[in-house]
Amino acid sequence: MGHDHSDMIWRRTAVESVLEMRSSVLSERETRSVPLESIERRTLAESIVAERDVPAHDHATMDGFAFDATDEYPLAVIADEVFPEDEPPSIDPGEAVPIATGAPLPPEANAVLKREDSSLEGDQLRGTTLEPGTYTYERGSNLSEGDRLFERGERLSPKDAILLGDLGRETVEVYEPFSTAVLATGTEIHEGRITDLDSDMLAGLIRSWGHDPTYEGSVPDEYERVEDSIDRLANQYDVVLTTGGTSVGHKDHVIRALDALGEVVFHRVRIRPGKPIAMATLPDHDAVAFAIPGKPIGAHTISTFVMRPFFTGTTSLPTVGARLTHDLELGPDGFEYVVPVTLEETEDGYETTALGHADSPLSVYDSQFDPSVLSSSTRASRADGVVLTQSPLEAETTVSVLPYSVLE
Repeated sequence: MGHDHSDMIWRRTAVESVLEMRSSVLSERETRSVPLESIERRTLAESIVAERDVPAHDHATMDGFAFDATDEYPLAVIADEVFPEDEPPSIDPGEAVPIATGAPLPPEANAVLKREDSSLEGDQLRGTTLEPGTYTYERGSNLSEGDRLFERGERLSPKDAILLGDLGRETVEVYEPFSTAVLATGTEIHEGRITDLDSDMLAGLIRSWGHDPTYEGSVPDEYERVEDSIDRLANQYDVVLTTGGTSVGHKDHVIRALDALGEVVFHRVRIRPGKPIAMATLPDHDAVAFAIPGKPIGAHTISTFVMRPFFTGTTSLPTVGARLTHDLELGPDGFEYVVPVTLEETEDGYETTALGHADSPLSVYDSQFDPSVLSSSTRASRADGVVLTQSPLEAETTVSVLPYSVLE
């Protein structure tokens, strides 16, 4: 085989390769126009630039009276009240107009006096002294013509409809979702002797990232059947996602099959649990493959930290600071450890405990994190998030907790 499987890479390098693969695939991908109500989790196929200032006019942000704040009271109130749908009148020095919230200001006005701060006798207005800009929303203060607001490849959310609508957009161009085959490997799973705990989870992740997964069953640990199944599915789907068979045992055939069918871009990332992930390109089929290890927590970990950017384009990992309740020792150097933790709010902030520590609800190790055990522990899925670290951690220090909601 032409790929050196002994070369593990760091997560950052793996993610860079994943993003490069995504960009290459998107450049050849079909697009379609969708209404703003349907943009959730869709991938934008165009960059969007503001074509005009927003707002197009200065607006009032309070009900009251609009005028030039450099004028002195009393001011003469002219005209009827200006509403949002109206064209505002011009005013001369010493004049004011009644105005409603959201209505455009007269060109000469630069402030609004709140009604409750005003005194009106006949057409003579008095009130508090104002600075220019008081209770006004200035033209272009939200958006200026030429502002670059969205980039091609961004994953959209419902809140993006707010800004897109303000730009006057009714539809946007998006890429078609990736069709994804989920294939379980392993004779014990294929024969029903062990429950497949990965496929439903992986399909759910793909769906939550805005794409279309299909469970394509299982295949036993027989090389020809593994290769034939991947070959067949690569003709039908954009992505083939396998689970199990990614290590170096005698029955781990997936990597060898991917190498025969295409090119393995990388295999094994310096993350525990979950390191034996692989990504491959299958050029004869115009497909991409991800091979995920079989232990469920390890599968979830490596999928969300390495594979997720292919489907979402997202790499940011916002965290919550929390006090660590117990010392946390690690295994060999040279790995990024992903430690499932609980997260509790206290009067002083948040505190976090490694789920698996002897004093946690799941007691499977003492002070040294054991990724091998945690990788298979289904109860570890009840963690609130994870802590990423390459170094041991001491109790009472503040650590960064990455909530699972960020990853899923």
